[in-house]
Amino acid sequence: MADDKKLTPRATDFSAWYNELVLRAELADYSPVRGCMVIRPNGYGIWERMQRALDDMFKATGHVNAYFPLFIPESYLHKEAQHVEGFAPETAVVTHGGGKQLEEPLVVRPTSETIIYSMFAKWVQSYRDLPLLYNQWANVVRWEMRTRLFLRTMEFLWQEGHTAHATHDEAEAEARQMLGVYRDFMEGWMAMPVVTGQKTESEKFAGALRTYACEAMMQDGKALQAGTSHNLGQNFAKAFELKFQSESGTIEHAWNTSWGVSTRMIGGLVMTHGDDNGMVTPPLLAPIEVVIIPIWRKDEDRAQVFEAADRLRGRLRDWERREPARLRVHVDLREGMTPGAKYYEWETRGVPLRLELGPRDIASNQCVLVRRDTRAKQTVSLDTIGEDIEETLEKMQTDLLSAARDRMDKNSYRGDITYDRFKEIMDAGGFVYAGWNGDPKVEAQVKEETKATIRVIPDEEFRSADAPTRCMVTGEPAKHEVVWARAY
Repeated sequence: MADDKKLTPRATDFSAWYNELVLRAELADYSPVRGCMVIRPNGYGIWERMQRALDDMFKATGHVNAYFPLFIPESYLHKEAQHVEGFAPETAVVTHGGGKQLEEPLVVRPTSETIIYSMFAKWVQSYRDLPLLYNQWANVVRWEMRTRLFLRTMEFLWQEGHTAHATHDEAEAEARQMLGVYRDFMEGWMAMPVVTGQKTESEKFAGALRTYACEAMMQDGKALQAGTSHNLGQNFAKAFELKFQSESGTIEHAWNTSWGVSTRMIGGLVMTHGDDNGMVTPPLLAPIEVVIIPIWRKDEDRAQVFEAADRLRGRLRDWERREPARLRVHVDLREGMTPGAKYYEWETRGVPLRLELGPRDIASNQCVLVRRDTRAKQTVSLDTIGEDIEETLEKMQTDLLSAARDRMDKNSYRGDITYDRFKEIMDAGGFVYAGWNGDPKVEAQVKEETKATIRVIPDEEFRSADAPTRCMVTGEPAKHEVVWARAY
């Protein structure tokens, strides 16, 4: 790394810290096209790990992958009124191609409901053709004015699931199931706890019947919408004539769902686990789990240390773990760099474990094992190194989730909270569980006055034991307990 200046501390300027870390950890860089980003190998390696895990989870729940076009006829967006109203300000439109003006402009997909359900309509005739359980891995374009690497860019990578069902209840079960899949992934793989629940009418997806979301808390107390799942009802089916003959012989419109997560999750990973030394990557998602740093002072020791490091890498790569995957190991053989400079670089990049191996270690049949998150060092025998690494990686994965959950609990506020106290909490950062009378005007008022939004009407397991009975703002009877926060 060319720049060895320390990162801006999180406590000083969280936003500056985030931007510096993403660049310094070589996760992404700015593109020549304003608002777009280049995902570098270290960042893309994390995305590949995310893709692999999620794709297995999707297939385990019966979904199959397909691919649909990048370009959508502009008229398709206009077929669903709420949908076009929601996305019109963000669309990029192609009006010319091959040197000629197009007969119909083409929208660069901001999302694919319209093109996919028009195709579903061709493929579905009978209830026997249902359900259709599709997913695609793709890029989308949304013309954002204020962008930030990973969190909000004009083009980003994601997956979008799209399904068609014979009944409302089947679609509802699908939307809830996929929300659960996302939560399992975020907590199990990302070590990022989330609150799940339903979005309000003003916050739901354009054209959906209901939207459900996973909301994570970042270290500054702001919320990150990390994934959404939508019960689309029959809105798109009616717009695109997606109909089928039911078992009783009647002609019915199908019920649809869509659900998606994106490279925004990498931003969530940074802001959940990163520290003032750089990235901290949960082991399950780390492209490199273990980096071996050979250490030598005398030239005559160099060959011996390199050979020992290479032998160790071979042993670890072949290590039979309790999970099928092999250890992902890298040996840093670069010359002209001090061990300290290498430590700094790999810490910044967030590699979970570092092994330090020098001539004395080799003579003693041992090495030094360093955890990235706690920076704790321990001397381990080379005879048991595989077991020690596996146990340490498992513990680190668990500890990261525990630390993030503790932080979320510490910064979540419940009970009778006054509106003035609420404003103080929003300035400091945190989640507030409060009563709401269900009035969209109250919701809009709070957003205008505090920049906070209702993140979700939480699922039952997240609700307070003594749920508030009064609206925090008006004092009227509460229709819902809701989670308020400022958000990315």
